[in-house]
Amino acid sequence: MKAKVGFICVHNSCRSQMAEALGKLKASDTFDSYSAGTETVPEINQDAVSIIKELYNYDMSEQKSKLLTELPPLDIVITMGCNVNCPFLPCSYREDWGLDDPTGKSHEEFEKTARLIEEKIADLKKRIDNGTIPLEKES
Repeated sequence: MKAKVGFICVHNSCRSQMAEALGKLKASDTFDSYSAGTETVPEINQDAVSIIKELYNYDMSEQKSKLLTELPPLDIVITMGCNVNCPFLPCSYREDWGLDDPTGKSHEEFEKTARLIEEKIADLKKRIDNGTIPLEKES
């Protein structure tokens, strides 16, 4: 059974959405990707949508901003670096990626953030695959 990974941010509009998209694109054989926030926005960040399309030819325009309550039970929680108290979500493993929000910044900042997320997704996939992230599966 694949792990369920939740990428968590405040507004679920930019970094967590990019992580959800790149998780689906780059690691769907290892884990299922979800994202959510403590608040929602009417539309996800269009700069994030265009950078993921440009760099990875992946269309995330159908993704929507979601609340934490909309998530399934998660095995792994990844916080994006909210600089706020991230809410507690039950999980087997949690880490914070400490990523700066590129919203309102240059195209280069969005590209840098996307590439960082891609690297972190690859590392997360590797650690899940080789068992260094223990997943407690309930029987």
